[in-house]
Amino acid sequence: MHDVVIVGAGPVGLFLACELGLAGCSVLVLEREPQGRSPLKAKPLGLRGLSAASVEGFYRRGMLDDLVAASGTHEVFGPVAGPGTSPGADTPGAPRAGGHFAGMLLDPAKVDVTALPFWLPSPAPLRMPTDLEAVETLLAERAARLGVEVRYGVAVSGLTQDDEGVVARAGEDEYAARWLVGCDGGRSTVRGLAGFEFAGTGPQLTGYVLEGTIADSEELSFGFVPTPRGMYLRLGQGYIAMMDFDGGAFDRSRPPTRDHLQEVLRRISGTDVTLSDVRLASSFTDRSMQVPSYRRGRVLLAGDAAHIHSPLGGQGLNLGIGDAMNLGWKLAATVRKDAPDGLLDTYSAERHPVGAAVLDWSRAQVAVMRPGPIGQALKGVVRDLIGTGDGTAYVFTRLSGTWVRYDLGDEHPLAGRSVPDFRLKDGRHIGDLLRDGRAVALDFSTDHRLSGSAKDREGRIRYVTGPVDDDLGLGAVLVRPDGVVAWAGERVPDPVAFERAADRWLGGPEI
Repeated sequence: MHDVVIVGAGPVGLFLACELGLAGCSVLVLEREPQGRSPLKAKPLGLRGLSAASVEGFYRRGMLDDLVAASGTHEVFGPVAGPGTSPGADTPGAPRAGGHFAGMLLDPAKVDVTALPFWLPSPAPLRMPTDLEAVETLLAERAARLGVEVRYGVAVSGLTQDDEGVVARAGEDEYAARWLVGCDGGRSTVRGLAGFEFAGTGPQLTGYVLEGTIADSEELSFGFVPTPRGMYLRLGQGYIAMMDFDGGAFDRSRPPTRDHLQEVLRRISGTDVTLSDVRLASSFTDRSMQVPSYRRGRVLLAGDAAHIHSPLGGQGLNLGIGDAMNLGWKLAATVRKDAPDGLLDTYSAERHPVGAAVLDWSRAQVAVMRPGPIGQALKGVVRDLIGTGDGTAYVFTRLSGTWVRYDLGDEHPLAGRSVPDFRLKDGRHIGDLLRDGRAVALDFSTDHRLSGSAKDREGRIRYVTGPVDDDLGLGAVLVRPDGVVAWAGERVPDPVAFERAADRWLGGPEI
């Protein structure tokens, strides 16, 4: 019996597998496709943008350099710190791209990254482009090094669970585990088999992405182009995305044909362009659905299996990676039987509100993009707001993921946020200290008053003393394995408060 079976070998499932493997869990990943790679995951159709929160996840596990190399990117957003860790690290400067809301681009010059909450320079850029193939290849190789087994061509068709574990069935084969996590996408089999409710709003549009040849491409503009009948996006010579407000009427059980794509493109663009050939194409909708809880017994969901929405703004991959980062250490502690009471339940409690907010963010963009006078009126108001400094800052915090703050019941404004990348005088960053998946207690106080309490939990906490380049007025911080601040102490930190926070998130002292 494995500790955990993960269904789905996409980026979310593989990231979660790596987190569990890092913690010493026995993990089996089942993927229904016969091989992990797909032309839809490679560039250009597989292009995605990683938010600050996702980039931090790769950085804190020592994968950022490899991700940059695999992605072949030289475009990053925001100043970074630390030689050779990411593109542009030696020459911090103005960002080149700031993202968009409903096709309205942010002005990078109006994004002041130093005004972000508790921001410190970091080797991790605030945004960077990648592609699904690069992410999956990197994570699959890491998972293998950590002892994770991935089996392809295994389609789960049945599932039973009791108080002791879960059994997944695929044909005549059975796979038993103490826990099972569905990371099998928007059409999740696990979600249905385990009886999760899935509710939300239906589609207003059908979207298409395609790579092909356009005979008279000069008739189409580059970038986001709103029209009276929808919107299209042209990137490069042969890449087109289209949003057709048909109420989601296209039958997505069949691939779109060249003739259908040409008809949609002509209608939306108002041109007579000809698609000479279509090499790759896929479709999507803006259905926005979510399960009410990410756990049912010993079955959990992460990524698109737990929530779906339109891909506008590139939030799906980032939301799923956040799920995996949050769940991994909590499930590992539960497997090891050293988790404090209720720890695993905090996964859904923390991530469900984040998912709900992203769904609303997606719905708002669709409302603004909708053709007609109402959509145009909304777009005018939003465009004016985005044109202001405060409006740009608001949209950017949402796109970057820096708005996320979990409610941990601690009033300190840093508690529940991603930890700033404190830099010790010896050159190490706190991101470097999180690589082994343990919590970190960083003590800047002159008398190192947390040492006794931290050393009592040395198997779960890496205790490190300062000083640091900029302590932001703090005396100490306790950082969870996922990089979230569990507790922050002032100049003279209170050891009793530290112990309470450590007990809550990491369990009692070692015996």
